[in-house]
Amino acid sequence: MRRIVLVLAFLSSTFAFSQELNCTVSVIAQQTGNDNNVVFRTLEKQLNEFINNTKWTDQPFGVEERINCSMVINVSNYENDSFSATLQVSSSRPIFNSTYSSPVYNYNDRDFNFKYLEFQNLVFNPLQFESNLVSVISFHVFMILGMDADTFTLNGGDEYFAQAQTIANYSQQLNGQGWKLEDGLQSRFALIDNLLSPTFKEIRSTMYTYHREGMDVMAEDTKKGKSTVIDTLSELQKIHRRRPNSYLMRVFFDAKSDELMDILSGGPSVNITEAVDILNKIAPMHSQKWRKIKF
Repeated sequence: MRRIVLVLAFLSSTFAFSQELNCTVSVIAQQTGNDNNVVFRTLEKQLNEFINNTKWTDQPFGVEERINCSMVINVSNYENDSFSATLQVSSSRPIFNSTYSSPVYNYNDRDFNFKYLEFQNLVFNPLQFESNLVSVISFHVFMILGMDADTFTLNGGDEYFAQAQTIANYSQQLNGQGWKLEDGLQSRFALIDNLLSPTFKEIRSTMYTYHREGMDVMAEDTKKGKSTVIDTLSELQKIHRRRPNSYLMRVFFDAKSDELMDILSGGPSVNITEAVDILNKIAPMHSQKWRKIKF
């Protein structure tokens, strides 16, 4: 009996302290003309360890519950300890009773400039600025956590988005781009500010309905799941009427456009004429994909 108790205690401890992310980080430096420099491989290794070994929340995550994600850093210039780069972040979540993973977050961060010395410590402080490298990576970690949580529980990502906003606020003290209002409508500041604004509240409710009540029921009732996904487009249309061509809608459809094209083209027959018309209005940047939808 004692052995069973010990085993259960061990399993409980393992579950409670498992990290949240299963992230693959790639550093590409071909544009620098010196991509064989060992500093890029060291940076890649350190970032993989930093993201996957840090305990980002106090929530229990089982190993099988880790969020699959990736970060691709494309370095365009490197001099001494200064890096100019872009960062492509993406994440997905599994769909119930299937082998399919649905894309959730797809963000191209174009203002990723940072300083890094080989083997320097990478430490996340939730309340204090450490470096622009740590801030940008940590910001997107909490965006991934928040977006994922929103797909399982209505507004489930609140605490994670609050931390992302805190990071954005304390990172404004330096001259790193992307953290301030004046950095434009496609900055990290704009992303988290819009996401927490009542003006765009339908984005977050759509994340829940689309995934939990739409995608997750498709294995048992494909027609019902497909119809629910289609219905969520009417919610997004409310945002478009309020704020046409908003950046937050672009972020949503950057993740979902291919999936929506496939869902509307296949499966049981439902009336999708109105859905395609809505898509052409609220996401015209993906009009070529909408034209491929088979009625």
